Amino acid sequence: MRKVLWMIWKDLSIEIRSREVTGAMVLFALMVIVIFAFSFVLPGQKMPSEMIPGIIWVTIIFAGMLGLNHSFLPEKENDCLMGLILAPISKSMIYLGKTATHFLFLLLVELVALPLIVVFFNVQIQGPFLNLLLVLLLGTLGFSGVGVFLGALAANTKSNELLLPIILFPILIPLFLAGVKGTGIVLAGSWADPVWVAAYWSWIRLMLVFDVIFFTVSLVLIDFVLEV
Repeated sequence: MRKVLWMIWKDLSIEIRSREVTGAMVLFALMVIVIFAFSFVLPGQKMPSEMIPGIIWVTIIFAGMLGLNHSFLPEKENDCLMGLILAPISKSMIYLGKTATHFLFLLLVELVALPLIVVFFNVQIQGPFLNLLLVLLLGTLGFSGVGVFLGALAANTKSNELLLPIILFPILIPLFLAGVKGTGIVLAGSWADPVWVAAYWSWIRLMLVFDVIFFTVSLVLIDFVLEV
């Protein structure tokens, strides 16, 4: 874990000096929220509650993609990625460090974006807030884990910024579908219905299984991906 923490500290130090990734992610998330607010909310009317979960996850997805495109960008200059690979640490430690860093960046975006969504769209959370937090954490963790792995796969290609979304979004469909459905159940007024509560936990199990499977696959294959 000490090696993973050093990887996280390295990326955080670079970001503290440049502020490129977090600034771009937060600004993009704010732009998405403002555009949705002016596009779908008419004067004197309230946005249908069914649309709120989709807006939340679209904001997370697009802001997170900006962070993924920069995951291995510092290492691409002057062949620093090769130096990182030759370092006396396991390749899985590099993967876990990059995943944790992107996860922290995305949590920062959510910390800024979610209160603004609540204010702009007059959202009322009917279910327990901890249940909403569980959905967001599992979705963000799975997004970061799969995204960083595929980002490492596409890092050495010429058009990595174009290739990454093409291969990433189809894989993440089950995760984001479960995230939207789980978020919608927590925000809806039907939370007290046992049927909806059971449906919520079924979506949570799907997200948990997705995270476990793809984290395991990523840890097994990351050595081959980085060496290629």
